Amino acid sequence: MIPRRRFLQAAAATGAAVSLPAVSALPASAATRPAEGAVTDLGPASVASPLGNGEFVGDVLYMGSRGLDPNVVGAWDLGTDSIAEHFEITTGIGIWAMCKVGTDVYVGTHSRSDLYRIDTVSREVSKLAEYPDHFIWTMAASPDGKIYMGMSEPGRVVEYDPATGVSRDLGQPAPGEAYVRSIQADDTYVYAGIGSNAHLIAIHRQTGEKRELLPAELLDRDWVSSMSISDTHIAGGLNSTAELVVLDKADPTKYRIVKASAAGEKYTVAVLIHDGWVYFAGRPTGTVYRVPVDGGELEVLGVPFPEAQTVRLLEHGGRIYGLQDPGVFVYDPATGSMDYASHVQRGFRAAAEAPMSVHSDGRVVYVGGKSGADLHHLASGEVTRLDIPGEPKTAITVDGTTYLGIYTQAALYAHRAGDAEATLLFRTGHNQDRPKDLAYDRATGLIAMSTQPEPGHPNGALNLYDPRTGKLDTYRPVIERQTVFSLTAVAGTLFLGTSTQEGLGSPPVTPTAKLAAFDLRTRTVAWELEVLPGIGAVMDLAHTPRAVYGITNTGVLFEYSLVERAITRTLKVSERGGDLLISGFTAYTSDVNAVYRIDLVPFTAKKIVDGLASDWFGGGSRLNIAPNGRALYALKERNLISVAIHPRLG
Repeated sequence: MIPRRRFLQAAAATGAAVSLPAVSALPASAATRPAEGAVTDLGPASVASPLGNGEFVGDVLYMGSRGLDPNVVGAWDLGTDSIAEHFEITTGIGIWAMCKVGTDVYVGTHSRSDLYRIDTVSREVSKLAEYPDHFIWTMAASPDGKIYMGMSEPGRVVEYDPATGVSRDLGQPAPGEAYVRSIQADDTYVYAGIGSNAHLIAIHRQTGEKRELLPAELLDRDWVSSMSISDTHIAGGLNSTAELVVLDKADPTKYRIVKASAAGEKYTVAVLIHDGWVYFAGRPTGTVYRVPVDGGELEVLGVPFPEAQTVRLLEHGGRIYGLQDPGVFVYDPATGSMDYASHVQRGFRAAAEAPMSVHSDGRVVYVGGKSGADLHHLASGEVTRLDIPGEPKTAITVDGTTYLGIYTQAALYAHRAGDAEATLLFRTGHNQDRPKDLAYDRATGLIAMSTQPEPGHPNGALNLYDPRTGKLDTYRPVIERQTVFSLTAVAGTLFLGTSTQEGLGSPPVTPTAKLAAFDLRTRTVAWELEVLPGIGAVMDLAHTPRAVYGITNTGVLFEYSLVERAITRTLKVSERGGDLLISGFTAYTSDVNAVYRIDLVPFTAKKIVDGLASDWFGGGSRLNIAPNGRALYALKERNLISVAIHPRLG
């Protein structure tokens, strides 16, 4: 097994590494400091090579990337054990879906939803179609060469005929459900796995007739998130219970349910039926399992890379290949051996991804991406990699320790600059998966992390962690039928900014986001109020000694006076809200194109940086401030930048 170190280091020998400019320390003298709004480019924010899917044609494994610009399909020739060629996919933020027909590889993209074909004989890439859906999540080919795509938001199935170039809408297999997360097809049916309320629907390819195959006892699950079929069986992976259901095609009432055995397993992320076995992979542990199709005991094959997500399982030459972010594992059923291969070491392109978070402890800027964070060392300009299983969504530094909130398990990790690895402190549980914000209250010594529920689930949670004792307390719900998006702590009171969005795929049931106060000593909500009518979210909160400030998803800044205990002023800053930072009596916020300075005494705003076109994953806007108050950290396209600032301190 390869060590858990950045594969990009090995790629340097192949010429795939990205060189980064040296960065000088920020000037100490106010007289020599650059003007407010001056931008320093710190190079690619997060360099990665995460995999989204793959497909074999002959002895070549075609692997699609996600999060790169442009995304690529790299051709790993097993004969030469190297990446023979890259094919650029010029639209979309990732390749989540792939299948093949003969020697042609088909690629489906995420946001935007485009369909491509790679002719592996002529080496030509062709864009075939585009669709209005958020993304093509999954795709499969039928035996007669039709392409079936599972779309998300809305959850529908689309057929594409390569012979005619015509797309046919097969509609929503489960009306009202937003996600088709797995799909397979045989001569007669298309099988669609649905979320965020689980369904397994068979659609007759000629008549369009639909029927539910999922056993009634499983209809309260969240997702049928992965699937494989054979001539005789269907195997579907279920979230968030880490189960596998195996059904008899001829009689779906004949089925069995297998539970993944690793402690803490929640997701069945990839499934493959091969040679009388069902192989499947779990998350978050990264464990690989198999079970006989016709009955028998579950077998644990191993953990090829701890906590890595398997995006696809494939069979080739009698071996099982599993594609993950760090690389590809290869299991040989004949010998029971499990090997691991770095796709980057073999020449797969590493490039700047769309990152997810930014945070500075004063010496290092953490940029969160897929499977960890790039650490930009400000004094030297060096960039190192901190591997973390998952995606850092938010971070805070307290007394020299940086705490990182990690998706998907709503986990909290701790890291001290200079340490090789981060330490897992807890996973939240309580059907939560996405950390939204972190805050520290010095009066009680508590670290607070707010989290969003898993897709389809109600009620976000507030998680209070005491670093002195390691004790964790989780409160769910906090604000009924809402998620807490933003936090700021003032002398034992935690202020909460909420969102009407609960788990993804669940329509909001409350009309307006709120501001609330949570007493950290009594552990109760002291009060809550609607800030402005109809707003969807309070994106971020910050405070001065006299007031709490928040910014809404519509770009409106509000002031809540701690003296008057009321909203006292509002100000339209931008068209969309982002992170909000305060230094002294000056606040800063951003949208995807600009950074704004807000003078809190006169309550006025002005743009100090424009033209950023920042490319954050998910389309949001992130911003962080240096502890010394002299710089902001943001993105210009996919490069990390520092922005000089001169806040009013008195």
